Amino acid sequence: MRAQIEERNIVVYLLLTLVTCGIFGIYWLIVMLKDIATTSGEDINPWMVILLTIITCGIYGIYYSYMMGKYMVKAGENYNVKIEDNSILYLILTIFGFGIVTYCLVQNDLNTIAKTKAPEVIVTNDNN
Repeated sequence: MRAQIEERNIVVYLLLTLVTCGIFGIYWLIVMLKDIATTSGEDINPWMVILLTIITCGIYGIYYSYMMGKYMVKAGENYNVKIEDNSILYLILTIFGFGIVTYCLVQNDLNTIAKTKAPEVIVTNDNN
């Protein structure tokens, strides 16, 4: 059985990130990475991503934006959902300071996966 993830309101998360000057964005990144790990089957430690991003002054975060695109394609395949490979777009957005747009696009893909239901098991009763 496939694990289901929670659908999140992108506008609310975006506004909370802006109002809190990015602090909520850290939480958003953590839950996104957990959802990506759940759906893609990859072993992702959100805290390690944040720590390495801080240690490398943001360089690892740029790299990981690219990797999120690759992981989302794999997650889509696992859930039979067509997810475009936007790795280069995520990389370019993050390099030019629009990482928040990357968050929105990744969350949109996660919401698409969240809307899919696991296949239902049909039970038939042959005892007549």
